[in-house]
Amino acid sequence: MNLSVAEEVVAQALSRGLPVCSRPYKQVGDENGLTEQQVIEAIASLVDKGVVSRFGLIVKHRKFGYKANAMVVWDVPDEHIDRIGKTFTASPVVTLCYQRPRRLPDWPYNLFCMIHGREREVVLSEVKKLVEATGIENISYDVLFSTHAYKQRGARYDRKGVANAT
Repeated sequence: MNLSVAEEVVAQALSRGLPVCSRPYKQVGDENGLTEQQVIEAIASLVDKGVVSRFGLIVKHRKFGYKANAMVVWDVPDEHIDRIGKTFTASPVVTLCYQRPRRLPDWPYNLFCMIHGREREVVLSEVKKLVEATGIENISYDVLFSTHAYKQRGARYDRKGVANAT
């Protein structure tokens, strides 16, 4: 994919994260010889081209006292996955929810959701409320608490605007 110089510069700047200030696009422009409007237009073009699919905020939960963070994995019957997934995503305690294929015979789980909390007991109580709210008392699930926080960051883009995992 061919990107303009401005698009390449902006993609790289986005990879590093937007500055925390009142006018982040202006600051990115000032640091890279572009106007604020050129940065905004480059972002719009990157979105149109599919290089950037979304903007998100990365919160380092542990710095805010959220040390009881759990990935809850569920073995949801396929015919109920949409209903249950939508119920989970509507819950304010669920910060992330997605479906993945089972990896039988070792991994029967197909629905994953993240719950952040300050104390394990609170997280476990919230899991119980999700079970009751969805009527899934008879399905298998496991609560996997985080033991260590590794690198958290957004996508990195190479010079052609292709996201990579490094």
